[in-house]
Amino acid sequence: VQLQASGGGLVQAGGSLRLSCAASGRTFSVYDMGWFRQAPGKEREFVAAISKSFGRTYSPDSMKGRFTISRDNAKNAVYLQIDGLKPEDTAVYYCAAALRPGEYEHWGQGTLVTVSS
Repeated sequence: VQLQASGGGLVQAGGSLRLSCAASGRTFSVYDMGWFRQAPGKEREFVAAISKSFGRTYSPDSMKGRFTISRDNAKNAVYLQIDGLKPEDTAVYYCAAALRPGEYEHWGQGTLVTVSS
């Protein structure tokens, strides 16, 4: 599966963004999907995931409340809604696909989110 993330940009603190990830190739619905981010000089961190079955969502406590993941299997897309953006949310956001839970084998190219204070 090939993944293409989009929707990043420059946003003022407190604003919102909706990131999109379009999938092509193998059947999208067989993949668990996740969003990760990597800030400058920091390691990549997990933001949220959504299961292929029933659309169950997962996110670490630090991401709960402002980050919402969703998917549309008919459109082969996964989304990440980010509300109440903070300067510390500045990062490249990546979408990824996993056939087996937690094993993200396929990655998009990333989309840059920059939050100004």
